[in-house]
This record gives sequence, C-alpha cells and structure tokens, in this order.
Amino acid sequence: MSQAGKIVIHDFSFRYDSSPALRNVNLDIRPKEIFAAFGPARSGKTTFLKSLNRLTDLISGTNHTGTILLDGMDIYDPSVDLTHLRRRIGMVFDLPISLPMSIFDNVAYGPRLSKMIRKRRLAEVVEKALRAAVLWDEVKDRLYTSALRLSGGQQQRLCIARTLALEPEVLLLDEPCSGLDPISTASIEETLIQLKQQYTILLVPHNVQQASRVADRAAFFLNGEMVEEGPTYQVFAKPEDKRTEDYITGRFG
Repeated sequence: MSQAGKIVIHDFSFRYDSSPALRNVNLDIRPKEIFAAFGPARSGKTTFLKSLNRLTDLISGTNHTGTILLDGMDIYDPSVDLTHLRRRIGMVFDLPISLPMSIFDNVAYGPRLSKMIRKRRLAEVVEKALRAAVLWDEVKDRLYTSALRLSGGQQQRLCIARTLALEPEVLLLDEPCSGLDPISTASIEETLIQLKQQYTILLVPHNVQQASRVADRAAFFLNGEMVEEGPTYQVFAKPEDKRTEDYITGRFG
C-alpha cells in the first residue's frame, strides 16, 4: 500500500533569468523519512531545497512552472502566507550561525519574534527543541551562557534546535556538516536519524557517503535534471542510469 506524499512535486522547473536550474522534477516525499538530494556542484540541489519553502522568492528574475504540494496545498498559490509556510518547512543552512546571545535566547528567538508561544511555555519549548536536536544534556547547565562558546558541531545542532522551536513539519538541511569534523558530523547524523521519527527531512548531504548512511531514499541530480530516485540501497547498489553509477564510483564530480 503506497503512502501519501507529504510533499508532491509535479513537472517542476525553475529558472534564474534565462538559465534553467531545475527541469521537470517529479517526486513524492513521504512523511517521516530522510530524503537525500545529491550530485555535483551546480546540479540544482540547493535550488530544489529553497524552492520547497520559497526562499527562491528572495532572488529577482526567477520563474517556475509546475506545482509543489504540501499536504495537498499548492505552495505557490498567491494566497499562501509565506511566514506560515516557512514555519511549516524550516531550513538549516551549511554554516552554523549562532546569534550573539545565550543558548536559551537563540532557541527562543523565533517563538518570541512570532509571538507564537506564551511566555510561561517558552522554557518548555526551548527544552523540547534542544532535546530533539540531541543537545540538551550538553548545555542544560549553561543555558544562559553565550552560544558563541559552543563547538562547531554544537552550534549546528543549536541551529537545528532554533528551527525546531518553531514547530515545523518538514526540515530542509543544505550540507549541514560541510564545515564539521568527523565526530561532529557523526553527532549530526545521529540527530537526523532520531528526528525523522517526528519530522520529514530533506537533506543535501556533504558527500555521497553521508547520503548512503542516513537517507531512506535518495535522488541524483545532474545539470538541473533529477536523473533517478529510489530507495537509497537501490540507487547506490544498483543504479538504473550510468550517470548515477559514474558519479557514485567517482568517475566524475
């Protein structure tokens, strides 16, 4: 029995001015899975992620065709509230940027700004987000110290917690381990595997190996085309397209 898609993408293409970035992407993202989009630089992976919560709207001269549905809602419908959409689909970028304030205030920043949570619930929301990001035990005794004193891996998990505090349904992560050492990378990967129990996660991995370690399903992108997608073990062990096999085995990219 097939699962209904949390995100359903149909014939989606995207252009920057006259340059195509994505071509006719068709894809279903299932609830509570980790989906990895991998491929060489300039293959369309980051555009793909940013299209899912319309961060691409911030760039002038862009246009798209096709549809992206979130729980059946067309996210490009003119009536869509972008603030609400980006709360439902949160994004964590490659460089962890902690705000120059305490750990607690970093996580509380979004809920305070949006006035979505009453003050008396704030501590509960911060703890829940830090626990979900597998950071609580490391920082619970120093919540009011500067977040800038955290290690790189801890700061990246703090950025994940800051996004989770807004209570999203979908998490987008664009190379969240690109600047991290192997130990910190392993912590982030363990965190993602725990998070998929509650969230749908779309990941642009730091490298091919990361996709194979954490993703339930994966897609290979090349020159704006989604070459193939499927269960991760199938894409990596028995790719259907020779271009996928060549990339995975290091023949190019």
